[in-house]
Amino acid sequence: MTFHVPNKFRVRTGRIASTDDFGNNGAFEVKLKHGQTVFVIASDGIGWEHVSVSRKDRCPTWDEMCQIKAMFWDDGDCVIQYHPPRSEYINNHPNCLHLWRPIGIELPMPPSILVGVREAA
Repeated sequence: MTFHVPNKFRVRTGRIASTDDFGNNGAFEVKLKHGQTVFVIASDGIGWEHVSVSRKDRCPTWDEMCQIKAMFWDDGDCVIQYHPPRSEYINNHPNCLHLWRPIGIELPMPPSILVGVREAA
């Protein structure tokens, strides 16, 4: 299970530039399937792997977030999107969503039947 960044999309110029030497930390302008572009800030410090995903025109869709999840984590990794208590809300960008995974801790997951019935393959 690995957190990894797509270095080909790394922002390498300007005030938020970074190099591959920054590891899993930096800004990325990611081109997704169907041509949509999202802006991602990734980090893996203070015990958490994290990506923030934003667009200029609207919040990212479920499909866009799934593409980012697949790009930054492996298929077997579970990541989460928190809905914290209202008192903890921080909104620095109106069109931004976040994915999180604690480092070294396996996230509990509810039984899949609570989501729905799995279709036969």
